[in-house]
Amino acid sequence: MPQHESVERYIAARNAGHGDAASRIVAEVTARFNTRTTDGSELAELLDANLTTPLAAKE
Repeated sequence: MPQHESVERYIAARNAGHGDAASRIVAEVTARFNTRTTDGSELAELLDANLTTPLAAKE
C-alpha cells in the first residue's frame, strides 16, 4: 500500500484508464518536488507506481 495519498490516487487513475488525471497528479507531485515541499520520497514512490501500474483501457 502506498505511503502517499497522491500515489494512491495515481494508481486508481491508471487502473481506471484516466491518463489525463494521472498526468495531472504527476504534475502536482513534480511541482511539490521542484519547490522542495516534499523530500523526494513521494516522487520516488510515484515513479515506482508508474513503472508497475499499466494504464488500463477506458471502458
